[in-house]
Amino acid sequence: MFNLAGKKIFIAGHNGMVGRALVRRLQSENCEILTAPRAELDLTRQADVENWFARHQPHAVIMAAAKVGGIAANAAAPADFLLQNLLIETNTINAALKAKVEKFLFLGSSCIYPKHAPQPITESSLLSGPLEPTNEWYAIAKIAGLKLCEALYRQFGADFISAMPCNLYGPHDNFDLETSHVIPALIRKIDAAKTEGAQTVTLWGTGKPLREFLYVDDLADGLVFLLKNYSAPEHVNIGSGAEVTIAELARQIAATVGYTGEFTFDITRPDGTPRKLLDNSKIHALGWRAQTPLAAGLAMAYNWFDESRRTHGNQRA
Repeated sequence: MFNLAGKKIFIAGHNGMVGRALVRRLQSENCEILTAPRAELDLTRQADVENWFARHQPHAVIMAAAKVGGIAANAAAPADFLLQNLLIETNTINAALKAKVEKFLFLGSSCIYPKHAPQPITESSLLSGPLEPTNEWYAIAKIAGLKLCEALYRQFGADFISAMPCNLYGPHDNFDLETSHVIPALIRKIDAAKTEGAQTVTLWGTGKPLREFLYVDDLADGLVFLLKNYSAPEHVNIGSGAEVTIAELARQIAATVGYTGEFTFDITRPDGTPRKLLDNSKIHALGWRAQTPLAAGLAMAYNWFDESRRTHGNQRA
């Protein structure tokens, strides 16, 4: 067990949705939380990262920093997604190794798995088939970071571990319709339909694809659990274990928002992968399970969105 008491924990990417949840979660631990705004530390600059680690000497690192975006962004800038994420990962991981960091937790994404992996997806499915083409650049970078941690564990005995979450949502999500993921996009779209008195909301595809969603504070709790209790070169899936169709998800969000209109489906638009459910048996066996039901998580996400809009007049984190 890795004891956090009295330790300095660096959260890379503390301003993102996951990073903020980690800050909230670690405030209940007897540890010092280290953060570094982008203006202070550019993770793509190797010398700057190594100097920062040498000055601050963190005992542990949770790697939540990454260049992220939706399908359109990935398609428009594949080199940026591959190169910038490789730089961010390798600079931070190597600096941690040089600074003799005691524990490092790398955060990946379920997009690392093959597009047509058997369901539910086990950790052993990695590299067993072709990736989803729309985000393969990001996925390749994440696979490289995961494998680098595994290699350092195997070659040097460095306690560098990795976790792979499913689709995330919650406070400080990105609600920009051009770049957001499905839950924040539907929250904003359905809320706008309610405000405008629209009778229908059109969804892409058939509404039949199944997806697994994890509330971001559950992820933060799972990551802290792994930081304390897990040490092995193989990565670990983290998910809710529950899946829902896109159509049912939209209906649940409508109930949360208070929208009473109907949904139509634009079947000329793609559905994407039919199903993407993680096998969470590994982390369950270690003694951790997600605690937030989808309905409760959606209510908290919508409340944050509504409060942020009222307070700041914007619709994204």
